[in-house]
Amino acid sequence: MASPISTSDHAGLMDAIYRWQRPIYDLTRKYYLFGRDRLIRELDVQPGMRVLELGCGTGRNLAAIARVWPGVECHGLDISSEMLKTARARLPREVLLAQGDATRFEARTLFGGAVFDRIVLSYAISMIPDWPACLGQACAALAPGGSLQVVDFGDLRGLPGPARNALLGWLRRFHVTPRTDLASVAQRYAHAHGLRCEVVHGPACYYQLVRLTR
Repeated sequence: MASPISTSDHAGLMDAIYRWQRPIYDLTRKYYLFGRDRLIRELDVQPGMRVLELGCGTGRNLAAIARVWPGVECHGLDISSEMLKTARARLPREVLLAQGDATRFEARTLFGGAVFDRIVLSYAISMIPDWPACLGQACAALAPGGSLQVVDFGDLRGLPGPARNALLGWLRRFHVTPRTDLASVAQRYAHAHGLRCEVVHGPACYYQLVRLTR
């Protein structure tokens, strides 16, 4: 059995992947990272609420959240210092960004508060080696009435075989693995943390939306 990848190794891998890609990341990913805007539209967050995106990358989603839901307090965490360079250049200074591991982070130290009204994971679960630990960490950081909202690849079963195989091959080049058991793992965490779990699938099961609500 392979040893779990360390935080420093994973950070180095992400920096190596995105060091040269980050200037064109958002331009290219809009063609196959579907469901992100739906998640943002359905976030239902009010002014003054605290929103945290784990795996915030270039800050694209945080910028959209601030635009669609004005008055919210946005925070972002990413393991890649390279991606955070782009996020810091894009986002206003009042958006708090920090480098860290989504599977183990101290929210109060990084962001001045331990809990959040909304926590978002957008196509990050499929890149985090110990992604169940990330879900557990996020569940523990939810405020009363808060929700964790995840969008990521589904099992793609509605795609024609050649298209599905081509996409999976492309994703492997970037160390992306669709988590086909995301829904069942999320339901277990919901039970353990006393949360309500909702799972919605996009067309052709291309993406899945998971919401865990306290």
